[in-house]
Amino acid sequence: MRQAQSLVMTPQLLQAIRLLQMSSLELSAWISDELERNPFLEAESPDSPARQAEDNRRAGVDNAPAAAEGDAEKAERPWDAAELETSRAALESNLDASLDNTFDPDGPSLAYAGHALSAGRGRPDDLDPFARLAAAPDLRAHLRGQLGAARIAPRLRLIAAVLIDAITDAGYLDGDTAADLDGLGQRLGVTRAEVDAALALVQGFDPPGVGARDLAECLAIQLREKDRYDPAMAAMVARLDLAAKRDFAALRRICGVDDADLADMLRELRALEPRPGRPFETAPVTPLVADALVRRGTKGDWIVELNSDALPRVLVDRAWYARVARAARGEAEKAFVSDAWQSASWLHRSLDQRARTILAVATEIVRQQEGFFARGVAHLRPMTLKSVADAIGMHESTVSRVTANKSLGCERGVFEMKYFFSAAIAASGAGEAHAAEAVRHRVRQLIEAEKPDAILSDDALVRMLRADGVDIARRTVAKYRESLRIPSSVERRRRKGAVG
Repeated sequence: MRQAQSLVMTPQLLQAIRLLQMSSLELSAWISDELERNPFLEAESPDSPARQAEDNRRAGVDNAPAAAEGDAEKAERPWDAAELETSRAALESNLDASLDNTFDPDGPSLAYAGHALSAGRGRPDDLDPFARLAAAPDLRAHLRGQLGAARIAPRLRLIAAVLIDAITDAGYLDGDTAADLDGLGQRLGVTRAEVDAALALVQGFDPPGVGARDLAECLAIQLREKDRYDPAMAAMVARLDLAAKRDFAALRRICGVDDADLADMLRELRALEPRPGRPFETAPVTPLVADALVRRGTKGDWIVELNSDALPRVLVDRAWYARVARAARGEAEKAFVSDAWQSASWLHRSLDQRARTILAVATEIVRQQEGFFARGVAHLRPMTLKSVADAIGMHESTVSRVTANKSLGCERGVFEMKYFFSAAIAASGAGEAHAAEAVRHRVRQLIEAEKPDAILSDDALVRMLRADGVDIARRTVAKYRESLRIPSSVERRRRKGAVG
């Protein structure tokens, strides 16, 4: 047996750490759940009782007991049946108005009437006309609408409906169905010829190229739609691997065309859509919300402030706690009230500490990266989590959690806080080290400015960067170029130069 001390993280501390690394959207969703669970938390609004009580408390006016007594008196007063009267005569008398020109809440709405006429069936219980009007149809719903308008045999319509259900979001027939059309016919009890006829029908729907089994068939459908699927183009579509490798000599030989015709065919091929379902893809896009804003002051300095729209607005209702605490009788009720109050108070303090920490880290980032905000990406400086942590007197792990999923907004745009942390690349002379992100930006600028007859190799880029005072290796330049998704000098020469 021995006695020892150990550091134990309490649930409150774990909660504070989780809040610190949440993004603004994640925090809003989490707080919404807390508002439903905890009776002493209230979303802040100018006319909320908790907001008024907080303003009075700061002004030195304690109205919590009076409010609690008023609430208790109201709770003890029996219900008045006249206040709950909802008959037509009572409403007309109280409102001093006639209800002849109002809509019947129990009657069919305009949106439902249109739905019932078009669908020909009863009203579903979960019909939301506003959501139905706002929602855009997906690819399969778009295809089903065209199938419903087609005048075909019921047997063929059934097969086409099954094929439409097997189409992916990209617009292609899924792999299992495309590889076993014979098995599909056997499951449906139809012939392969009927399956092919239904597939041809679906492939004739909008958008062009939908229902294809592979990329070559997708491009061929689009070329037939444009009446450009001649033998030369068919030969090129059959050898897309050569087009991807840019083996133009082999393509000229296979297609039997000259350089000018091959260039025109390649331009037509690039104009086609490899994903027919792209216009119907409705993947949710998460907006990048700035947690802190940076603006230039009147004296040329930089002002950092928290984005009020991204901050959670939560208040602790002290008046309600005072009333409930006095009314609690049993041990279970008192324990629940105590736990809920401690949780609400701790959450309020944690949110305040989170805001202060974000502001401190953002201010230090702006101080160390002032060149970026004043002159652009080329003036980024090397910066690490440790340098920021040492400057503001916090632990490195705390700075890491603060910068995770957080953004900084300025006149140049909205940037993730992690963007400003960059490794250092030594200078070739006695100058200061360069930030890796600034060097990557310089590589992009040099390649974008190159001429078609003077493509820069990685060695040439190294010489130009060393001339600018950046001591960098060739493999590092190649790594930066690949991270920017820029092809090699050989590929760029083929793209920018003449065909062949």
